[in-house]
Amino acid sequence: MEETIKKIQLNDLHLALGGKMVPFAGFNMPVRYSSDKEEHLCVRNGVGVFDVSHMGEFLVEGPNALALIQKVCSNDASKLVEGQAQYSCFPNETGGIVDDLIVYKYSDEKYMLVVNASNIEKDWNWVNQHNTMGAELKNISDELSLFAVQGPKAIEAVQSLTPVNLSEVKFYHFTVGEFAGVADVIISGTGYTGAGGFEIYVKNEDAEKVWNAIFEAGKDFDIKPIGLGARDTLRMEMGYCLYGNDIDDTTSPIEAGLGWITKFTKDFINSEALKAQKEAGVTRKLVGFVMQERGIPRGHYPIVDASGELIGEVTSGTMSPSMEAGIGLGYVKTEFSKAGTEIFIQIRNKSLKAQVEKLPLLKG
Repeated sequence: MEETIKKIQLNDLHLALGGKMVPFAGFNMPVRYSSDKEEHLCVRNGVGVFDVSHMGEFLVEGPNALALIQKVCSNDASKLVEGQAQYSCFPNETGGIVDDLIVYKYSDEKYMLVVNASNIEKDWNWVNQHNTMGAELKNISDELSLFAVQGPKAIEAVQSLTPVNLSEVKFYHFTVGEFAGVADVIISGTGYTGAGGFEIYVKNEDAEKVWNAIFEAGKDFDIKPIGLGARDTLRMEMGYCLYGNDIDDTTSPIEAGLGWITKFTKDFINSEALKAQKEAGVTRKLVGFVMQERGIPRGHYPIVDASGELIGEVTSGTMSPSMEAGIGLGYVKTEFSKAGTEIFIQIRNKSLKAQVEKLPLLKG
């Protein structure tokens, strides 16, 4: 049976803007409007807007909301204050990751979980399956549109649209306010580019009005629509994981360098096993690397040592538009995971030199 591809609210608008639409995570999504490189540099140096309305949103409410979140999430949500967001993951029972997500705290009895588009159904089932404490759950994924206004000029470009002082919305914090004449818009200091900016959550019926207002306000800042192609290269420069590439049901958060979001100050699904793994040490680790020779690494390319011995595999790779070098992420045997270590990527039967680097790969 063929999967029906869902359309985001502004599908036709993206077509009119010349967006090249491709199926991604079960949705018809704009992959680019001009070129990936041009769009990438637009965000790094100025401001661009991604329509990422394919993402999933679940509300968790009631007196047991926190108890459920603490059980299914690796990070400690009890540390959140109202208006704060937190990166986390859902560990599975076998040492892997169901998904990575962001937890938003509205109040002690109201949270929002933002999950990956490809995992909406899987995550919804997972959270419900573990909801033994009777928290109230609501899947609002189909009701919201999400725009990521990203880049160093993001604040200047859209400040005129809201009475909220955007420079006071700290990283990984959010507020609910008026935006582009629309009430109750979530303005969040989050993003997937490392370039600064905001994510704007609006009801579908207000999506076109808000999108058009953003572009009108940002005209003087040369604001542009940006596709998923540039989103991928931007996140790789930062070393941000992409679910399905760098993390999945078989990768542990400890191996993936996500120990910082895995808090053993509380019990959560599979926490005992993950704690034991952290104490014993892992045999492989996710690293970022930069090519020292000309070549573009791609997912599943073998990683070898100087003698040609297989030591790992590339999970994500690209040509970095900012660094003008091949970069990537991949799992390697732990002894090769230290920054400065020389590794080799097999590209078309050639072993090309690369160096393990501390994240983010893009410095400065």
